[in-house]
Amino acid sequence: MSIHVHFRAVVESEIREDHTWLAAYMAKAWDDHAVEYAAGVADSISKVWDSVNDLYTAADPAGTRAEGPWTLPIYGGRPVAAGPDADLHNPPMIFMDPPEVSQAADFLAAVSFDELWNAVGSRLGGGGPNEALFRQEYLEHHESLRGFYARAASSGHAVVKVVWA
Repeated sequence: MSIHVHFRAVVESEIREDHTWLAAYMAKAWDDHAVEYAAGVADSISKVWDSVNDLYTAADPAGTRAEGPWTLPIYGGRPVAAGPDADLHNPPMIFMDPPEVSQAADFLAAVSFDELWNAVGSRLGGGGPNEALFRQEYLEHHESLRGFYARAASSGHAVVKVVWA
């Protein structure tokens, strides 16, 4: 089974925070993901996005997993409600407004991947014989998200996130 979290930068005024509308919009964007990824307006992480979030929580100075800029890249924003007639096949969605996108971009630009990895890498699969492979995978996710959020923020875009299963 393939499962992904899909990130799409959007012009806030051109979308509706309506689950049905956004689900159709994001499904079309997912169909065009390779083109949108190449254009820099989309990103995705398969299966390990919760672990990427755990990587970022290492930036929490108190270690409490409290709200902070480290919570924005993966789970930040507000849920888009599916409505009373929704069925179980409606994907979970989150909407981030442009100020939150800028905060996420600032966090990703300022945080040290090496420091995060040193803090939690062994818990995420590093430390064993495949440590270099795991570290490279997380570094690639980090760099991809850093670039995605930087482009979205510099364009003043919002971001929609959806989980596809």
